[in-house]
Amino acid sequence: MMKLLALAFVLVLISAFAATAQKYETDVFETSAGSLKITFLGHASLIFTLGEKTIYVDPVSQWADFSQFPKADLILLTHEHSDHLDLKALDLLRTDKTVLVGSEACAKEVNGIKVMRNGEAQTIQGISIEAAPAYNIVHMRSPGQPFHPKGSGNGYVLTFGDKRVYVAGDTENIPEMAQLKHIDIAFLPMNLPYTMTPEMVADAARSFRPKILYPYHYGNTDTAKIVDLLKGDKEIEVRIRKLS
Repeated sequence: MMKLLALAFVLVLISAFAATAQKYETDVFETSAGSLKITFLGHASLIFTLGEKTIYVDPVSQWADFSQFPKADLILLTHEHSDHLDLKALDLLRTDKTVLVGSEACAKEVNGIKVMRNGEAQTIQGISIEAAPAYNIVHMRSPGQPFHPKGSGNGYVLTFGDKRVYVAGDTENIPEMAQLKHIDIAFLPMNLPYTMTPEMVADAARSFRPKILYPYHYGNTDTAKIVDLLKGDKEIEVRIRKLS
């Protein structure tokens, strides 16, 4: 009887998640490690699902009720700003087995973070993770004070089987992007004044040539502009999803 009740409870949870997930756009990619599902929650909040593993990037409660989502195997935080690091969401998603990865600035805001610095690489939960620089060169909070100083935040390159996914975090079209290799899927921010203009995003994409580009964290920026800027480049497919 107890086993039947436990099974029923699990089925209810699965049904609740399925109903919740239907509210959000998803794309599925076949990899050598199985199907990779990307769920687009909003702004910079993403979910990557590979088999039984659930990986969250910058989960923020404004974009989803995380009590209705599966617990996290892995959470990646790009930086400490409140539209990327939300303690309420983290509390709902973490278990004692969840690995939380972030920058040193993130570690000052939340306990239990595995700190990764720009340029470091680790394999966590069987997934290769590379921490990439993410910073401003042009856009400043005040003279000499960039919105995102160099070294304070991370982008991440995640390897899922034979597919490499780059989530840039809050950054501009920095020179280090030209060193990225074999990126299949890229998320580049396009939200002024904090990150990039569509022209900057186009320049960034051309520097490392992802096969698929998702502009994300784009606020009120007209996404049609990046589509137009890259329409002549047949090697880069621009996909627009609800990630304002």
